[in-house]
Amino acid sequence: MADPVAHEDESLLLDLLNSTPVVDSGQRDLLADDRGSRAWVRARGGVGSAAEVAHLRQVRDRLQAVVGGVEAPEVLAPMLDGVRLRPEIVQGGLSWRLDVADDERSSARALLAWGRVQESMPGRLRACANEECRLFLLDRSKPNRARWCSMKVCGNRLKARRHYERSRHASR
Repeated sequence: MADPVAHEDESLLLDLLNSTPVVDSGQRDLLADDRGSRAWVRARGGVGSAAEVAHLRQVRDRLQAVVGGVEAPEVLAPMLDGVRLRPEIVQGGLSWRLDVADDERSSARALLAWGRVQESMPGRLRACANEECRLFLLDRSKPNRARWCSMKVCGNRLKARRHYERSRHASR
């Protein structure tokens, strides 16, 4: 049986969660500008309509709150109204087709990917440990110890900051 949530949907989920990065000490919303957000959505398989972008913004905000531990997963329930998976017989077996309005397809894909990640990799989708960062990560490492969205950026910054604090306290 084909998996109803494709691997590219996990990429969509992470891209959506990470669409409000901190740039030059300020938060930037990649879905704020209508023209840019439509291109962002189309690049990830959506139709790029204004309604689709608006729905994605709502889903993103709720997903960020849930993954960040601010809200309970139940806040996502209204976003799943009308989402259906339909079985289809295809060459080689059974496949699942997402049956939802075009304007809600990208949001549904992201929500289904979140559900699959929660089920198959519990605790591995989380916010970056750098409190100044607004990004999320999906830890695929065997020991499940990844803490930062990027070791080069957030990991090194925090390690350098801790080293500076230890050095400063040791020199007193």
